[in-house]
Amino acid sequence: MELKGRAWKFGDDISTDHIAPGRYFHLRSNLPELAKHVLEDAREDFANNMKKGDFVVGGKNFGLGSSREHAPTIIKLSGVSAVIAKSFARIFFRNAINVGLPVVICDTDKIDEGDILRLNLEKGILIDETKGIKFEFPPLPDVMMKILNDGGLVNHIKKHGKIAI
Repeated sequence: MELKGRAWKFGDDISTDHIAPGRYFHLRSNLPELAKHVLEDAREDFANNMKKGDFVVGGKNFGLGSSREHAPTIIKLSGVSAVIAKSFARIFFRNAINVGLPVVICDTDKIDEGDILRLNLEKGILIDETKGIKFEFPPLPDVMMKILNDGGLVNHIKKHGKIAI
């Protein structure tokens, strides 16, 4: 799976409340509408200006906070192709895979806002095309790649009847 898009840079400790602001709690049963407010509390301009295929690039501990699946789901629904961060909250990481949102653990210090990135999940390679920098990261386990390729855990189970390893 190879993805290409523009980097939107965020800092450390982006919480699920930054991703899915609590004041929109009433929209939790209307995820496409909630996605219009994705990351609004971290960056007001993000949802209205990002383009389908762009990347969210974070620092440490991305997705901390409550374990609700709404946060990675609305990131995916907004059109973000993947989240790249130095580290993730464990539950957010797994929820992202389960909803079909690729997440990559990689040093993001040299990536700047607006850089064009190319990501190869199978090979564990991220290329910053703007700067000509290559980053390597441990590829996701095969079972996670199968879940992502099937569009998330629900689709994966519908397709295979179980978790195919």
